Amino acid sequence: MSPPKRNSRYKGNKTMSVVLDEERLYQIILKAVISEKSTVLADKHNQVVFQVKTDASKDEIRQAVEKLFEVKVKNVQVVNVRGKVKRIGKTPGARSSWKKAYVCLQKGQNIDFLGMAAA
Repeated sequence: MSPPKRNSRYKGNKTMSVVLDEERLYQIILKAVISEKSTVLADKHNQVVFQVKTDASKDEIRQAVEKLFEVKVKNVQVVNVRGKVKRIGKTPGARSSWKKAYVCLQKGQNIDFLGMAAA
């Protein structure tokens, strides 16, 4: 049996592994993805969408969201988004690939990006 990866879960163990250092947690979440689809997900399923570092794991994303926004996370789903091939005139180019995280919050939890709850 090979040893588990760093910051990953054991197959049979339901507990999270080593708590990450705060500096790494602050670097994982790059920005919130605000779109029509993410707004519908937030309203119907209490999910929030973030752009995260490509090397971030689900456990790291969970810990980062719980630490930064002080909410309880139910589960995390990730999607690797491939960069599009684009042209500028005759010159071909490509946008960078990135990782998107769908974070489902527990009932009663909410992240207010616009600061309207204080008003």
